[in-house]
Amino acid sequence: MKALVTGATGFVGAAVARALGRADWQLRALVRANSDRRNLQGLAVDVVTGDLGDPDSLRRALTGVDALFHVAADYRLGARDPRQLYAVNVEGTRNILRAAQASGVSRVVYTSSVATIGLPADGSPGSETTAAGLKDMIGHYKRSKFQAEQVALEAARGGQPVVIVNPSTPIGPGDVKPTPTGQLVLDAAAGRMPAYVDTGLNIVHVDDVAAGHLLAFERGRVGERYILGGEDLMLRDILALIAPLVGRRPPRIRLPYAAVLPLAYAAEFAARLTGGSTRITVEGVRMARKRMFFSSAKAVRELGYHWRPPARAFEDAVAWLRDQGLI
Repeated sequence: MKALVTGATGFVGAAVARALGRADWQLRALVRANSDRRNLQGLAVDVVTGDLGDPDSLRRALTGVDALFHVAADYRLGARDPRQLYAVNVEGTRNILRAAQASGVSRVVYTSSVATIGLPADGSPGSETTAAGLKDMIGHYKRSKFQAEQVALEAARGGQPVVIVNPSTPIGPGDVKPTPTGQLVLDAAAGRMPAYVDTGLNIVHVDDVAAGHLLAFERGRVGERYILGGEDLMLRDILALIAPLVGRRPPRIRLPYAAVLPLAYAAEFAARLTGGSTRITVEGVRMARKRMFFSSAKAVRELGYHWRPPARAFEDAVAWLRDQGLI
């Protein structure tokens, strides 16, 4: 079996590519000309240069392919030009699904996000059936992923064999960019988080997310969504797991939301003036008002999905950061 993986140079995409390699798939990766290719080292992979905005390159990449794992996405919070998010996440998804349909690809696994999943008002974990609409999406990243998922669902309703997976908060090795989540782990490990806000995340090892992709290909129902998550943890508990891995004490100061939001506005204003970047964004702070807790019960029941303890994910992430000389 031959698979094309988009986003294989990125965090989740590289983990999916490694999982496919271990399962003896033939690998092809769609890679932009200027991409950082460190995550492809050691993989037996046919690299095809292309772009989600270039339909001709997508048709070339999909020639002779049995399966498409569309993992590529623009995952940024507080992007200065949000049009780029929609171009990659929405129109890029539309382009590659059309190309896969024309190429006769037998099955597509589309990587969405729990960003598209609703959160119950009572604070209980969200599931694939929790209602959510575009108006519920905070910020352009979430809006773009929501709209991209609608493109994938529409393709499935039209008869294309598309299965959707919704990873929660992946942690582990290979976050070269890093993603906003990876930046959180790096900052915590480097002692750059002296305080925390009262929020929560669902933590999962990136390799378990990758294994879930293969299970979705094998057992997922067309047109269905599957949350690929792990364990719900408060941010203070996440920091308490990271701190001992680097010989630090976890922060004990809890900052109220009302104090953090003005800091985010100020940081974004300063970044615009200087042309630099900021780790704290208004979009990120607004998202932190809700605890991002989710249930993977459907994936467990229908796919046979499982996950390892979150502590393992943080151990592997910190070990990788050390190997990269980042801490």
